[in-house]
Amino acid sequence: MEAFLSSLTTVAIAEIGDKTQLLSLLLTVRFKNNLAIVAGILFATLLNHAFSAWAGIWLSAWLTPGLSNGLFAGAFIVVGVWLLIPDKEEAVTSSFDRYGAFMATSVLFFLAEMGDKTQIATVLLAGEYQHLGWVTLGTTLGMMAANVPVVYLGEPVMKALPMKQVRLAASTCFVLLGVYWLFRM
Repeated sequence: MEAFLSSLTTVAIAEIGDKTQLLSLLLTVRFKNNLAIVAGILFATLLNHAFSAWAGIWLSAWLTPGLSNGLFAGAFIVVGVWLLIPDKEEAVTSSFDRYGAFMATSVLFFLAEMGDKTQIATVLLAGEYQHLGWVTLGTTLGMMAANVPVVYLGEPVMKALPMKQVRLAASTCFVLLGVYWLFRM
């Protein structure tokens, strides 16, 4: 259960203000089919995070505990610093329009998550907790918790959140987790 709760809260916090929230907003404006967009986000996130969690478990099997803890600590600190850099809005090209809301959302979300903070966090969390199912479920629900309100409530939600303070709080959480891992060694 700790793997699930840690994964859910880590990704939900890291996702606030992320480019995928901006992508959610753009897709909502473009397609006006909220249910298909949410289904596409869920599908893409499940695929991406299941693979990422598997990769985290696989990678941790090849590392010694000391090296593993050091890498996890360093990666959490790097992600914490990375969170301080605001994401930029990415254009949604009209070439995806012909595939419909679900397919366009699935493809664009999957691609947007490649190498993103939440994908890296998923790899790290799975490496730590060694549980594919709970980490994938937690990170996926964290992603949904951060993006579904944007799909349904749109721009007012994005404007109501103090992004600078949210990024600072999320960054602090990640850095503190990294420091915890350093002292755990």
